[in-house]
Order: sequence, then structure tokens, then C-alpha cells
Amino acid sequence: MSDFQPILTEHIHQKECHTLSFYISVGGYSALEKVLAMSADDVIELVKASNLRGRGGAGFPAGVKWSFIPQDGEKPKYLINNADESEPGTFKDRLLINKTPHQILEGMIIASYAIGCNTAFIYIRGEFFKEYQLLEKVVAEAYEGNFLGKGILGSDYDLDVVIHRGAGAYICGEETGLIESLEGKRGWPRIKPPFPAIEGYLKCPTVVNNVETLSNLPHIINRGPEWFKSIGPEKGPGPKLFCVSGNVNSPGVFEEPMGIPLKDLIFDLAGGIKDGNELKAVFPGGSSSAILTAEEALSVNMDFDSLAEIKTMLGSAGVIVMDEKVDMVQACLNIARFYAHESCGQCTPCREGTAWLVKILTRITSGDGNSNDIDMILEITDNIGGLIDFSKGSFGKTICPFGEAVAWPVRSFVEKFENNFRQYISQEESVT
Repeated sequence: MSDFQPILTEHIHQKECHTLSFYISVGGYSALEKVLAMSADDVIELVKASNLRGRGGAGFPAGVKWSFIPQDGEKPKYLINNADESEPGTFKDRLLINKTPHQILEGMIIASYAIGCNTAFIYIRGEFFKEYQLLEKVVAEAYEGNFLGKGILGSDYDLDVVIHRGAGAYICGEETGLIESLEGKRGWPRIKPPFPAIEGYLKCPTVVNNVETLSNLPHIINRGPEWFKSIGPEKGPGPKLFCVSGNVNSPGVFEEPMGIPLKDLIFDLAGGIKDGNELKAVFPGGSSSAILTAEEALSVNMDFDSLAEIKTMLGSAGVIVMDEKVDMVQACLNIARFYAHESCGQCTPCREGTAWLVKILTRITSGDGNSNDIDMILEITDNIGGLIDFSKGSFGKTICPFGEAVAWPVRSFVEKFENNFRQYISQEESVT
């Protein structure tokens, strides 16, 4: 869509764009007024019709997720806004919190209304202290304007929003680990089923949605599902925020239609490779996605299905660009160290395997590797996260997807840049 205009970030360069008065001046909370005149079921069906897929990483259809919430029973229902943005290479949610927080909040209220929730949470990354302070003011503004609290906008709908700060754990970005943390426990992901929609926060029906996912809701309500589906591919449409960092001239967050070619993101929007160097590799969806070679990156579109076809994923759309001067073995070690540090330790394959990967990769980079190390890395990654085969529908060997998050990138480094690993090893073997 050459004529595409930003939607989620349309007003981010305007002064005071984070305030309630500004948001109302550009039509803010008009979608909420429409929703309060609709039935909850109609709201769910409208969002299902839009094909909005989650923007936090998994890409599960938001409306379908809401429809899993049981409508009978006496248990309260909860919504959690996952603002625990911890994926390396990802910084889109932070931008939305700083610039369009009322857009997020309106999306939360719409989602809460749809599932029959009267208490919602914002679970925000602990390091985002400035953003936490801003959200406190935003929530207070919303209460004062009767967009939160009792009888919202004269209706019979009540909603309270509570902000909860995390403590810097990557694992709490996983929805059940987040719920455990919110309950005051160690952030250990839960075995599923039961899924959060049946038994989530305090063993009650719970929906967890990402910041960017919720930000889309006011626009879907105002403009309709057909408008939303007209942007990008049919199976995963809509506007998308892409984070581009690494060896590019102009890193940043770019809002474009889902399905934009990755090469356009890198060479047009992000200004190309820094210092005129050659492109070598790209993480398309944050550091937990399988890495792409330059050839793959130059021929793929940035949407769920296109990336899955080449055995990687859109994830959080954190595009990390590496040029010809990057040492791929050192980069692989850096990634492995991060995940070894962030493993919650609950599952043996992940707890032990991540440490083994760091040990082997450190040995290779130190010049003490041997030819068996390559096969050993591949075997360990298979034992942690399984082979990269999206056709099977189920991948990992651990309770949560953290196993795949370390196994897939490390394995893809070795498979696609094996020569770089062999060079380290051959140097040592030639000496001995």
C-alpha cells in the first residue's frame, strides 16, 4: 500500500499527544461510546471478523481468544495488558506507552467490556519507570473523565485498572509466567491446559493481550473490520509496528502495513546498511526468532505466514540487522548468554541446556573447540526446543516457548553460518 498512512502512530509527533485532552481532540474514546451501545458478543464477533492477530509474538487471533472466556459461572473475569516488553530488538510498545497511552487504555476498556471484565491490569516492565509514572497519570485522567470507574460514560458498565510493575524477568512476558508474577509468586510458566481463558489470574477466566494488539481496537471499532482487512494479507492484516535496529543508518519504529517486504524496511525506511557494508544476517522477529541469511531477508515479506514458510517467525517484529563485519559465532554466544541468564530454571532441558550451549560456544570462541561441538550444539538445541518445523504445529520440549526461544536462534546460527564456526575450530585443530 503505497498510500498507507500511519494509524497507531499518526499523532506521536504532536505536542502533548499523551494527554487526555489531546486524545479526545482527535476522536479518542469515540469507539468506546459505540461499544457501550453494543452487546459484548457483538464486539467479540466484530473483532473476530477483523482477523486481528496478537502483536505480542504468538500471533493468535484476538477475537477468538476472547471467545474462549466462559460466559456462565460466578467467577470474575480479568484482562491483563502485557506491557512487559523484554524481547531484545523490540521497543514498539514503549513508544505507544509514551506517545499514545490513552489509545492503549481505550483498547483495554473495549476488550474488558467484551469479555465481561470489571478489573483489568497493566503489567509493565520494571525498567520502564518513566512509563509507569506516565501511565499512573493517564489512568487518573481516565477516572476523572469517567472513562474508568463506576458507570462509564453513563452506562451500567464498571471497570477499574490497576498498574503492576514487573521486576525485570524476561520469562514474565510469557502469559502464564506473567500471571504467576501478578499473583505475587515466582514467574514460573504454567503447564497448559488449563489455559488462562479458563483458569488464569486467581484461577479465574483471564485474557492477556499485548499493548499493540489493544491499540488496534479503537480503530477497528470506528472504521470496521473490512477496513482493517484491507491492509496487508488476509490471514494476518492490519497496520504493524516494526522495530529496526543493528547495523542500519536510521534505526527506529516504523508503522507499515503487515506484509511489507523486509528489504524495504531495511533499505528504504531504515536507510540501508551502515557505512556502506554488505548485509549478512537478520533477526526478523526479535532475538528468539530463527536468523535469516541476507538472501532470505531480501526476498521475504514481514507477515506471520510468509516468515513461517521459511522456518522463522514475525514474533514481536524486532528486526535486528547484522552486516558483514559481525562475528556470527560471537553473536550466537551473546544470544545464548542472554537466554541462559533469563531461563527461569523450571524445566531441566532449558535450565541445563542453555548453560551447556554457553559453555560450548565459549570454548569455541576461546579457540578450544573441536569438530564434535557443532553436532553437540545441534543435539542440545533439539533437546531443548525441538526442530524448526512449523508444519507439526507443536514444537518444544519445555513448559513454555522459552525453549524454542533459545534453541531456534542458536540452531539457525549454526546451520546457516556453519563455516564461521568451522573456521574457529579449524584454527585450533591446525595448531594442535
